[in-house]
Amino acid sequence: MARPLTLLLVRHGQSEWNAAGLMQGQTAHVPLTPLGHEQARAAAAELAGLSPGALISSDLVRAVQTAEHCARATGLPIVTSPALREQGYGELEGRPSRELWDIVDWTDPHWSAPGGESLAELQGRVGAFLKHLGAEPPADVIALVTHGDTIRAAQAVVAGLGPDAMPAVTPPNGTVTRLELIA
Repeated sequence: MARPLTLLLVRHGQSEWNAAGLMQGQTAHVPLTPLGHEQARAAAAELAGLSPGALISSDLVRAVQTAEHCARATGLPIVTSPALREQGYGELEGRPSRELWDIVDWTDPHWSAPGGESLAELQGRVGAFLKHLGAEPPADVIALVTHGDTIRAAQAVVAGLGPDAMPAVTPPNGTVTRLELIA
């Protein structure tokens, strides 16, 4: 019989590139700002009250720094996974976000920047991760520290939606989104 699996998706705290309005994607080295650390501590406190049994994080610095706060609050070890990385924006990474809104068709789920990944590819990666997690869950309640587009992709996967129907709203930095997955 299928059993419910609770996923607590934590979006990393504000990073230096969030604050500067730059596209991050899978750029690995971008750290949290002081505000980002505050947001991460607040998310960690909320997470501790929800009693996760496992903590899995994207391996990008901004997510790992957030996960470190979560680990201190929950007493859980951090397991990292590249499957939880943000959508790869390839050659657009490091460029100002505002200048890209008018030149990129963000509504096309199959479009990708040179060297990047499409929303469809992101959703496929996240879907494969969630399928594996559901088949071999380390706990009934799992905290996943990740990124905005990755959370949107997870929401679409759990709801059975395609990449063209992915939720349009990205959760704010340092927030916890709860999803129920039937494993």
